[in-house]
Amino acid sequence: MSKERKLFGTDGVRDLANSGKMTPEIALKLGRAFIRFNHGKKIIIGRDTRLSCRMLEGALYSGMSSEGANVLLAGVIPTPGISYAVKELHADGGAVISASHNPAEYNGIKFLGSDGCKLSDDEELAIEELVFADERNTSPEIGKIHDAPELVRDYARHIAHMLNNDAVIDNVVFDCANGAASESVPVLIEHSLFSRLNTQIIANKYTGLNINKLCGVMHMQNLCDYVVKNNLSLGFAFDGDADRVLISDKFGRIIDGDIILWVLGRWLYGLNGNNQVVVTVMSNMALEAHLADEGIKTLRCPVGDRYVLETMRASGAGLGGEQSGHIIASKFTSTGDGLCTAVLFLNAIKDLGEDISSLIDRFGRYPQKLTNLTLKKSRELVDMEAINEIVKDYEAKVSHGRIFIRTSGTEPLLRILVEAPEKNLVDELSEILSSRLEEFC
Repeated sequence: MSKERKLFGTDGVRDLANSGKMTPEIALKLGRAFIRFNHGKKIIIGRDTRLSCRMLEGALYSGMSSEGANVLLAGVIPTPGISYAVKELHADGGAVISASHNPAEYNGIKFLGSDGCKLSDDEELAIEELVFADERNTSPEIGKIHDAPELVRDYARHIAHMLNNDAVIDNVVFDCANGAASESVPVLIEHSLFSRLNTQIIANKYTGLNINKLCGVMHMQNLCDYVVKNNLSLGFAFDGDADRVLISDKFGRIIDGDIILWVLGRWLYGLNGNNQVVVTVMSNMALEAHLADEGIKTLRCPVGDRYVLETMRASGAGLGGEQSGHIIASKFTSTGDGLCTAVLFLNAIKDLGEDISSLIDRFGRYPQKLTNLTLKKSRELVDMEAINEIVKDYEAKVSHGRIFIRTSGTEPLLRILVEAPEKNLVDELSEILSSRLEEFC
């Protein structure tokens, strides 16, 4: 990529709603630019539950309509639901209004191509250039806007049909993060054997201001405590747009994306013989060791499910994901999909004869600590070259581990990851590096 993007980050355009890069004016220009880039005549828009979504939605579809595109409004629906709808309806592209795991005061816009996949860096750069060119169509050919609330039910039924009946577990709870999963999880339950069992839903009463608030993947203690208190067997938690999932076992311990990839990697290898799994630089080194024991190769890529998918395509891997719970199984989905991952996990557990309650003990992860430092400056101004020079001084102390520093693509944060076999060393180096790198923020 030859130029630096000014609007797009790791996962679309994101900012505080009604300010900065996330105003109705910018949304209008993004809608126009996307159609001028995409040349699409049929676009599907979805959103999460934030108060600002309807404001941005109106601006976005106005821009698209002004360029002659017909727009279907799916309403509150997970990001992967739009991916599914784009492919099923042979649409020319899609857009999702969501800030994913961020608090309610944030919002964002991300675009999907006709294949239901997120756009590449270069494609987003091309859209940016059209935004700043600020050109518009003056033709009387204006696109039509249609409400399509049935799309969320179609998507949820599609996920329900993936679930093997004998893989359904009793005493399960779903934490919807007061987000997009709130509309799809009830349909998933309704159209599966979960409807006949003790299946519970929490954090599905959204107000527009409570998305991700003390619930979902960003606050797993809420789900873990609920599972233990109510003597449940399993709990699934999603983020705001339900493209991520994390799991609580019956003891209230977190089964993260690494363990999910360990389970799904073995399962899919047995099903189709694909022996490659794509993980990001954040995944625990124990995952590589476990997959290698099974004859499965691990490939690393930058953080972001977009980069996971790109690496999967380039390598031919059928599975990829992130420790944070973004999982892509290319046979089943084109983007990170929390509901799909939950269903595939249950299928895999059944077929492999796994004991869910012992997964965490058997995984035996390397001690790992992620520290976030708040950036007071733009991430483009952070002197990563100087930071990496400092890191070199400490890398020799973690010969069987690693130190990884990066700026977040979605939040004003500098992330410091330290991983090593000894927890004391991890804690010590994390504290030292946090202190030394504070001046670069």
